[in-house]
Amino acid sequence: MDQLIPIASKLQDVLGAVGQNTSLDLPQIVVVGGQSSGKSSVLEGIVGRSFLPRGHGIITRRPLVLQLFNTSVGGTSGFDDDDDDDDEDEFKRENDTVDISEEWGEFLHIPGRKFHDFGAIRSEIVRETERLTGKNKGIHPTPIHLKVYSPRVLALTLVDLPGMAKVAVGDQPEDIEDQIREMSLNYISNPNAIILAVTAANSDLASSDALKLAQAVDPYGNRTVGVLTKLDLMDPGTDACDVLNNKVIPLRRGYISVVNRGQKDIINNVSIRDGIRKEEQFFKSHPVYSRNRKLMEKCGTRPLAKSLNNMLMHHIRDVLPELKNRITLMMTDVQTELDALGTNDTPSRSTMGGVLLGMISKFSSNFGSIIDGKGPGQNQTNSNSAKASSTLIINELFGGARVSYIFSEIFASSLLSVGAFDGLSDEEIRTTICNANGTRPALFVPEVSFDILAKRQISRLDQPGIQCVDLVYEELQRIASQSEPSELTRFPFLRDRMVEVVSTLLKRCVQPTQTMVSNLVKIELAYINTSHPDFIGGSRAVTGLMQKIGKDGIVGKRSAVTPGPSGNQRSDLNDVGATPLSSSSLNDYYNNEHTNNVNDINGGGSIMNFIFRGGQPAKAASTGEGGPPTIVHLPQVPDSMRQTDVPPTERERVEMEIIKSLIESYFGIVRKNFIDMVPKTIMYFLVNHARDAMQNELVSELYREAEMETLMQEADDIAQRRQTCIEMRDLLSKALEIVNEVRDFNTFQ
Repeated sequence: MDQLIPIASKLQDVLGAVGQNTSLDLPQIVVVGGQSSGKSSVLEGIVGRSFLPRGHGIITRRPLVLQLFNTSVGGTSGFDDDDDDDDEDEFKRENDTVDISEEWGEFLHIPGRKFHDFGAIRSEIVRETERLTGKNKGIHPTPIHLKVYSPRVLALTLVDLPGMAKVAVGDQPEDIEDQIREMSLNYISNPNAIILAVTAANSDLASSDALKLAQAVDPYGNRTVGVLTKLDLMDPGTDACDVLNNKVIPLRRGYISVVNRGQKDIINNVSIRDGIRKEEQFFKSHPVYSRNRKLMEKCGTRPLAKSLNNMLMHHIRDVLPELKNRITLMMTDVQTELDALGTNDTPSRSTMGGVLLGMISKFSSNFGSIIDGKGPGQNQTNSNSAKASSTLIINELFGGARVSYIFSEIFASSLLSVGAFDGLSDEEIRTTICNANGTRPALFVPEVSFDILAKRQISRLDQPGIQCVDLVYEELQRIASQSEPSELTRFPFLRDRMVEVVSTLLKRCVQPTQTMVSNLVKIELAYINTSHPDFIGGSRAVTGLMQKIGKDGIVGKRSAVTPGPSGNQRSDLNDVGATPLSSSSLNDYYNNEHTNNVNDINGGGSIMNFIFRGGQPAKAASTGEGGPPTIVHLPQVPDSMRQTDVPPTERERVEMEIIKSLIESYFGIVRKNFIDMVPKTIMYFLVNHARDAMQNELVSELYREAEMETLMQEADDIAQRRQTCIEMRDLLSKALEIVNEVRDFNTFQ
């Protein structure tokens, strides 16, 4: 299992070179804590060398990714000794005999240069930090990568973060606390990270900045390790047994305590090795810790390094299979983009024609397939991956299904919600009837008024039909953009010309489609077919009205409803048949049944007179007696005559009801025909025509010898993008090879 940490370190290097294009979260130990909590001393104790900058305030101002590599034969170190009586002596002998040339550090930003002087490493960290942050104590999220090779270390990958600050000091920005918190959360939010929360033992654990920050992303403490520093500074008579026994703030991985070098030791240049020996002596001589073997396993830098090494190995073992899958998916995406960009430079003149025809064929095929619901095949739009495309097709309507949605859910549903009398008031109907009567009242409702009002309402269907054409046109443009083969991104001039040709073709198809849709409305306006089998007709309209009048008690005894032969109530108007509305048919019916009412003073033998006269003869006007006759002066005729000031008579109300029933019936017939014919018209004149003519149009407009060289010219950035993809593919291939070094993960169970 020891090989897992070096594998993760290699992946860290490879994927660090890939840069921001990757989203892999590698297993690593992230160190967080407040200022002066002892973070730097903990890290230096693990490394065994003093190499981190020191001072007051925020010293660590950029994340430091620290990778430790063990260079001893067999991968062992002074931290790997068995727990026997010779541990200290063996540790001392090993560390005293190591040649300083066997330890060195390397920075990722200075490849190939070895730093054997750890003081020079400290200076380089300061210099590289100030390169981005300056000297104003500010921070920067870009990490510094440092590798340390030594026979004295255990293989670990740690990230040192700036200490949590509360108040801005000096030239620090006012939001320094928020900046540090955001940076820390960015690292510890990685679900594959182990959080090393460092807290001074001589402070209240409940006020620990490190534990509070860790709980924000790891509330159950599943991947948090607590580190207590400065145990030698606790008040006499106190100890950290309850914390180490996980009784105060429980963590699944528990707590480990260490004793750092004091400030006096640092001033006196006491080595890390000597500091670790003093630490071990402190715990062995402590009256509380030395008596409990379980507590001693949690005390000291050596147990801390071993525990972290063991945790990291098991953690890497758990996440490495998932990392392998993610690297494989990333390689697939990079290879797809590389295929789209092509593996060669601009095609030669001998191959340009074939490449051009191939892309035209793919575009036309994709266009037809998307309309027919078969999807774009293997060619994705621009740089979209197959996974993204399949998700799109599954989660929402795509291609031709969107056109069908426009027909059924947008166009048809909208027209079905349009009423026969929308925008038409009763006063307008009343005025139209009066205007159609001319100089004398008609015997019945004039047919001209029905024609005028029906045509007016039918003409309102023209605009929704035109809008439906526009919606489908926009959808075809969308489908065209989705039909572009991925290879087309290489040739911007060809793509622009192809978009232009397709747009011209669609616009050319739109005009006759809109004309035909408008003609559908004009056809309906040209002939009002009152003989349509679904039309209610004049007699049935009057029958319905008479039944309503009889039910409401308006007519009274002289209702047109008479007993039928079987004793049931029926309307004599049904005998007229479902004929179109006309004065002669209804008057003939009335005159044959009621001949005594022909010379009514209200104007002849009309059915309207029968309804409103109630069967009683009109009375003559009474004449006054006595006195001279009064002179009557007529008012001046107004320029604009309206009936809004005069309430409608019962006769006018009946006329309006009859007209409305006729309009509603005929409008429903026309609307039904329009809903059926508009989608058919659009499919024939626009959709199918564009699909069938697409390839011929593109070939005739683009396949020209004079323009071919210009069209097949690559974009300026394509070569750079191709080179980046090649490098990315090679790096990911190397990363996959590194992961494959572990052949069987079951052996680590």
